[in-house]
Amino acid sequence: MYVLVKSILLNFLSGVGEYIRLISDVSKSVFHKFPRWALIRDQLFAIGVMSLGVVAITGMSTGVVLAAQSIYQLSAKGLANITGVMVAKVMITELGPVLTAFMVTGRVGAAMCAELGTMKVTEQIDAIRSMAVSPKNYLIAPRFIAGIIMVPLLTVFSILMGILGGYLISTYFFNMSASAYFSPMPLQITAFDIFTGVIKSIIFGILLVSICCFKGMKTKGGAEGVGKATTNSVVISYVSILISDFLITLALNALNLKIKYDWHL
Repeated sequence: MYVLVKSILLNFLSGVGEYIRLISDVSKSVFHKFPRWALIRDQLFAIGVMSLGVVAITGMSTGVVLAAQSIYQLSAKGLANITGVMVAKVMITELGPVLTAFMVTGRVGAAMCAELGTMKVTEQIDAIRSMAVSPKNYLIAPRFIAGIIMVPLLTVFSILMGILGGYLISTYFFNMSASAYFSPMPLQITAFDIFTGVIKSIIFGILLVSICCFKGMKTKGGAEGVGKATTNSVVISYVSILISDFLITLALNALNLKIKYDWHL
């Protein structure tokens, strides 16, 4: 039992070390030799434009459900007018970044891992390396850059669609006025809420792209190995996003409270 636990722990620590080294090498390669614009452009399109549909559907449906549940739960207490604030707050700080990262992971991250894994098992990556081209700069860096740019933008789009969905269901189904839905937002939504959503979306973008690319580059075992690596990359990305969401929430709110306390002193 001890030997088994030790082996699992060593394998885990080894994997974490290789993952951190991959991020470090990709970051260095970006500053040493910036990838060609054509490679980045293709990834921007694949990650951003091609994900607009699923992100729009996810964001709007989430906003509709949040608004409906808020009205059903709060109308009896006379608090239905805070529906817009609740939808906006939750979408900005939590569900917008998390659900967007989930959708991008399922639609783009899995494809990244499968593509890189196929290239790895068919020795295409070795062929790229034999031509004195860095696979990390050629294959991973464009995806890394595109993920950092497009995931926050998709998150903003998802948030707007969620607020729009909440507005539509509130006004056209529950007969709430537009002013009652929107007017409390400027008073209750702070710069800290927006900052929280942006920071989370950037970190989630880094996590999902780097994890999926890492698992793709480590693929072995032919077609079966590609399938296993793709599944593992999605699962690990989801778990990492959820854990990091919790830790970021704690850290940012603790920092915000400390700043407010120091300011009052």
